[in-house]
Amino acid sequence: MKISELQDILKARILVGEDQMDRVIMGGGAADLMDDVLAAAAKDCVLLTGVTTPQVIQTARIAQVCAVVIVRKKKPAQEVIDLARTYNIPLMLTDYSLFVACGRLYINGIRGLDGSW
Repeated sequence: MKISELQDILKARILVGEDQMDRVIMGGGAADLMDDVLAAAAKDCVLLTGVTTPQVIQTARIAQVCAVVIVRKKKPAQEVIDLARTYNIPLMLTDYSLFVACGRLYINGIRGLDGSW
C-alpha cells in the first residue's frame, strides 16, 4: 500500500512528507511505548501512535519506519514536526482512535508486524 492510500483510508492530514506519497508500506504496527516499537518494528512499516514527543520520531528513525501517524486528534509540537522533516519521515495526523485506525488499515490489507492477517 502506498502512503497516499494510507492517507485516504485514515483521512489523515500530512504534516511532513508530501513528496513521499508513492512510497510503499510493507506492514503496520501501533504502540505508545517506544520500547515496544524498537522490539517489533520492521523496516518500511507504518507506526500508529498517540505519542507526540520527539522520542517517537527518534524511534521511527532508528527502526527505519516508513511513516508515523499520530491518532486521536493529537497535534505534536513544532519541534516534533521539524524533527520529522529533518529525518525525512512522513508524519500524519488522524482523528481516529488507535483502535479504529488499526482496524481501518487491517481491513484494507495492511499486515501486522508479525505478518499475521
